[in-house]
Amino acid sequence: MLFQIFDAFKSRLHDSNSKVNQVALEAMHKMIPLLKDHLSPVINMLIPAIVDNNLNSKNPGIYAAATNVIQALCQHVDNSLLLQPFCTKAQFLSGKAKQDLTEKLA
Repeated sequence: MLFQIFDAFKSRLHDSNSKVNQVALEAMHKMIPLLKDHLSPVINMLIPAIVDNNLNSKNPGIYAAATNVIQALCQHVDNSLLLQPFCTKAQFLSGKAKQDLTEKLA
């Protein structure tokens, strides 16, 4: 069930409408403390959806929301669940997104 919900939700994290994208990130930020480690089945799907485009966004609202989501993940989800997806994404990112994710890994 959780997988089906987040499979549908992740497309909002990539939405071409920046307002929809930002609201989805803000909603994700609110959900993380509630769901915590229950996100483990979908974490490999969520991290790319959160990081791709959003951490390199020139829109300050989207960038701030994405960094807030990454921070919430680090605070509320077991770090061992985050290590592999963060490493994988950091290898293929560039610019500010690579720097941000590398700092979280460190």
